Amino acid sequence: MKSQFLLRAAVAALLAGPVLGHAAAPVIDVYKSAYCGCCGDWIKHLESSGFTVKTHVVANPSDYREKNGIPNDLGSCHTGVVEGYAVEGHVPAADIKRLIAEKPKAKGLSAPGMPMGSPGMDGPRKDPYDVILVEGNGRSRVFSHHN
Repeated sequence: MKSQFLLRAAVAALLAGPVLGHAAAPVIDVYKSAYCGCCGDWIKHLESSGFTVKTHVVANPSDYREKNGIPNDLGSCHTGVVEGYAVEGHVPAADIKRLIAEKPKAKGLSAPGMPMGSPGMDGPRKDPYDVILVEGNGRSRVFSHHN
């Protein structure tokens, strides 16, 4: 009787271990206009990469860029906020995951403009583009380059 209980407990622990061992998916709040289709495609990219997305349709997404310290010259069509960092535009999920893992003293990331070939801006053309890190002091530098 006792050995059956221990066996069942061990099996339950093995089955629950992988489920309980995974960290919760990062949650990203996305502030976008009701009229932007590429924002929805970027959100799908994030979800397929393991993020939980909370979408907020707002009248002026640029208000959230400004509120989170991303300069206007690094602006795009939507702003995300994840773990205290702003994510402006079509930043790849891998870059966001790297940002969260490295935890730099920064305001966030930006893929300025709407680069063709970036997540959500799929099409026949893929332009090279940089993802920019906006540091806590307001300076910026290249965080990653995409071809």
